[in-house]
Amino acid sequence: MRKPRPIARLDEITITRGTEEAHIKYKDPAYGETCLRIGSKMANMTDQEILDLYNDCLKSQSELALNNPYVAIEVPLGSPQIEYSSQCEQWSPKGNVVRCLIDTAAEEEQEPVITVDGKELSWREFGRLICTYAGWGMRIEFTPEDAIHRRPKLEVKEP
Repeated sequence: MRKPRPIARLDEITITRGTEEAHIKYKDPAYGETCLRIGSKMANMTDQEILDLYNDCLKSQSELALNNPYVAIEVPLGSPQIEYSSQCEQWSPKGNVVRCLIDTAAEEEQEPVITVDGKELSWREFGRLICTYAGWGMRIEFTPEDAIHRRPKLEVKEP
């Protein structure tokens, strides 16, 4: 299991830049890499400014976790579960639970197509949607199509 990411110093990490995102990788392999989406203003930022922004995010996440025990929020049936951000150019979940259907594309590669609220998301779009929770864990419960709005009975055992 990956250790929680600590507040970092420049000599403890490597920053590589994408167009609008910084990839922050700890030199210690016990810590995961993260992608911090900053936007076009990143072009004028120093590595130290990027690191300060990243460390501020870590501090805010830690403070939030201390003051707010986690309760998963599920958007009610009939309300949109995802929203498109033109600023980030991607879909993002509105809550912490996403009810969806799995299908396959008609192409030879048979890549999954994920449908949320009637909106078909490509595997890439869905991947970007769940990346808004990078650093979190994820559980996947497969349910029949007509039961995605209910948690199934859970039984822990070897299949």
